Amino acid sequence: MTKVIEAVQKSILFNEIDTIYTESLLGCLNLKTKKYNEGEFIIRLHSVIEEVSIVVEGEVEIIKENRAGDRMIVGVLGTGEIFGEGIVCTKKRMSPVSVRAKTNTEVAFIPYEKILMTCGESCGFHKQLIRNMLYVLGEKNYHLNQKIDYLILKGMREKLALYLLEQSYKEGQRAFNIPLNRNDLAEYLNVSRSAMSRELSRMKDEGLIDFYKNSFKICNEVELKNYLK
Repeated sequence: MTKVIEAVQKSILFNEIDTIYTESLLGCLNLKTKKYNEGEFIIRLHSVIEEVSIVVEGEVEIIKENRAGDRMIVGVLGTGEIFGEGIVCTKKRMSPVSVRAKTNTEVAFIPYEKILMTCGESCGFHKQLIRNMLYVLGEKNYHLNQKIDYLILKGMREKLALYLLEQSYKEGQRAFNIPLNRNDLAEYLNVSRSAMSRELSRMKDEGLIDFYKNSFKICNEVELKNYLK
């Protein structure tokens, strides 16, 4: 249970909720956990979702599929991050994406109705949970708009520049690790992996960036920003 408590405390869903109340709150929410092997689906496309999920351990990837069966990675989530919160707020609660374990993973599930309804004690920390839920929905809407930015950009270099600059800002430094391997990054940006690899090499040769595997460094931030004007 300690591992679960540590994971949920990292989640923005539990912001400003005192640690001493977490365990009792999890009991109030009827939280359950389940383990998944690497590559196993947690949510399948068009399945009905009744719970908000939190990654306890490992990583999950959010996958968008089209009618032709092509897949694009929308995002990768780690410990403490949540998914399904937007789906459970819709009328049909039908998932427009699939969620798959990227590594061996453990996930916690909280019934949506348990989040909405305060317990008989009318505890203040449960009310904070509802406020946090609204905050999470707002944040996810913001990130979806960021994803649209990638779709609007037509050039490979522009997409890579935007992604790498955002990762640099997120980490607060010019040298950083990205959470995606080359295949996943290509799917996330909706581009060809081989073409993307060639473009990364050209950007490195031109002194814009440096990289080794998943480690990157912004060498010429001004020039990268110029591609986004």
